[in-house]
Amino acid sequence: MLPAARPVTSGTLFLALLLLFGLTKSKQKDFYTFKVVNSRGKLVSLEKYRGSVSLVVNVASECGFTDEHYRDLQQLQRDFGPSHFNVLAFPCNQFGQQEPGSDKEIDSYVRRVYGVSFPLFSKIAVVGTGANNVYKHLAEVSGKEPDWNFWKYLVDVNGKVVDAWGPKVSVMEIRPKIAEMVRQIILKKKEEL
Repeated sequence: MLPAARPVTSGTLFLALLLLFGLTKSKQKDFYTFKVVNSRGKLVSLEKYRGSVSLVVNVASECGFTDEHYRDLQQLQRDFGPSHFNVLAFPCNQFGQQEPGSDKEIDSYVRRVYGVSFPLFSKIAVVGTGANNVYKHLAEVSGKEPDWNFWKYLVDVNGKVVDAWGPKVSVMEIRPKIAEMVRQIILKKKEEL
């Protein structure tokens, strides 16, 4: 004979919901949980950048902000990367049609003209219904959506968006914040030795 089934009490139901909610919360996405395609057509897990600070930027080759931003972004990469910091560049043609080239053309141009050594991804949409999931996530968690080229999101070692800035905020204005975050990574690693 089977034992009699116990009635479900409100306390049991509450506990089950609490556990379910806790599991759901723990599996929430952060920036590094996404996968994207790089400029050479390969699928890349952003997980490889976890533990580093990332500056995520929607870039364009023919914008008035292009020259200054690319030069300063490459300088940041040279000074702080790639062990503790990376610029992660996402070409976008949504604002003023200022990134018309193919992924291969964009990659070739920025490496030749600016000596870009930071990761460059496939051209994407960053706003609207066709926006890439990475940018949907960045806009949602920061409350700030790109409205032009060279929008910058600063992401910490755990994939949390720390802040976001439009193109009129120069990379050099953000540099001290990045330098401090990188300094904290280095200090933490020294403490662990």
